Amino acid sequence: MKSVKKFTAILLSVSMLFVLSSCNPNNAETDGELDSETVSYSEAMRGLSAKELVAEMKTGWNLGNTLDANEGETSWGNPETTHEMIDEVAKAGFDVLRIPTTWEQHFLEGDDYKIDPEWMARVTEVVNYGIDNGMYVILNCHHETNWIKPVTSELDSFMPKFTSMWKQIAENFAEYGDHLLFEGLNEPRIIGGENEWGGGTEDGRKALNTLNKAFVDTVRATGGNNETRALLIPSFAAAVTDTALGDFEVPDDPNMIVSLHAYTPFDFTFSDGKNIFGYDDSVGSSIDWLFGTIDKYFTSKDIPVIITEYGSVNKIENFAEIPNPRYAENVKWVNKYLGRAKESGIPCVWWDNGSHFGSGELFGIFNREELSWYTPDLIDAIMKIYN
Repeated sequence: MKSVKKFTAILLSVSMLFVLSSCNPNNAETDGELDSETVSYSEAMRGLSAKELVAEMKTGWNLGNTLDANEGETSWGNPETTHEMIDEVAKAGFDVLRIPTTWEQHFLEGDDYKIDPEWMARVTEVVNYGIDNGMYVILNCHHETNWIKPVTSELDSFMPKFTSMWKQIAENFAEYGDHLLFEGLNEPRIIGGENEWGGGTEDGRKALNTLNKAFVDTVRATGGNNETRALLIPSFAAAVTDTALGDFEVPDDPNMIVSLHAYTPFDFTFSDGKNIFGYDDSVGSSIDWLFGTIDKYFTSKDIPVIITEYGSVNKIENFAEIPNPRYAENVKWVNKYLGRAKESGIPCVWWDNGSHFGSGELFGIFNREELSWYTPDLIDAIMKIYN
């Protein structure tokens, strides 16, 4: 495929300059083949603090179970991501794109934790789909709990691998502007460990503070735009509990954001159509408690927060039935949830794993094959809150 160079202006701000190098930066179909030259961006930072950056954001969408699928991008049932998919997500009104990404399976063997250049190029390609649309893009490391373990006695065994990974990621995206954010970890915890989802142990939380600092120090040391890039760090398991947040440490850095996950209340958000748990005052009270707790630890102290995962499973069996009284429960829930989030200045990123029918965690709201929304009433409700 012959490479050409072109320059494209994207209206993120009048000060932004993008330099692109590719055979077709806006190519919607990759068919598994990467361009011979990966698009690269050079963009000036705008001098905004993380708090100011978060204040510009509205609402987001996760490209779940895709680049984070352990056996390859399409191995968990989702199609290969195209530019057209992300175009449609942006067109609907989502201005934050989170790209969960698993890296360990893409380290080259016997090469000092070097990330496969082809994988880095593919991740870059998908990041660019969001940047091209003027979105904020959050890039993380996901499903790495098999080797990243918040245990003080084990940190030395994997820290060189962890810092090497983030050094390479940071260097690859070094010239990207402030619309690209890095998230150091996703739900860090010990699988099957004590208080796994509630905040872990004292030692686990201490180890996580060390890990978060190592992530920040590694990215900052790469210089350039990474010296001031907004970075997200999670609590233990990304949990919102007094245990998880009580001794959580946020580095003294104006460009830090706390990343939290909140499927609140769990009994509602994971209750499907066959076992409907309707919206009532107890659901609303749980949501009020959630944002009250976040305010207590962070927003009241001017520490910005993004809820990088939230959502409620599909509560109907046939989307042809929409409008449907059972799905109206999710609309009531999202109105309350995002209404409180907006009041608190907290952007929220819907967890879309692509699953919408059958069994399991049915959080899918976007039909990636047909480029349409399974739940237009829910999308309308989300966007009305921000528009």
